[in-house]
Amino acid sequence: MMSLAQANCEACRADAPHVSEAELAELIREIPDWNIEVRDGHMELERSYLFKNFRHALAFTNAVGVIAEEVGHHPALLTEWGKVTVTWWSHEMKGLHRNDFIMAARTDLLAAGAEGRK
Repeated sequence: MMSLAQANCEACRADAPHVSEAELAELIREIPDWNIEVRDGHMELERSYLFKNFRHALAFTNAVGVIAEEVGHHPALLTEWGKVTVTWWSHEMKGLHRNDFIMAARTDLLAAGAEGRK
């Protein structure tokens, strides 16, 4: 079985279907360290990562930017001294799509190999 991080992102439009409750329950099990936040009436995936200093946090932020740009799907990134908060959601459809879970899993893979993690 293919891991979520290896799955392909699909082109996402404003009328794309949101993940169903059943899909949500299944997908969140694959990224257990992520939280579901509700903002402006829609769900988002969010996780914070800790680093030894700002330089390492910034390098991770840039690495997330690279993978986001590769698929044309972009998160909110908050970079602080020793901490990066990543938030994925599908902006056009105002909610969660399978792509968000794929990118969260890929973000976890980046973090696992990131230098300077606490």
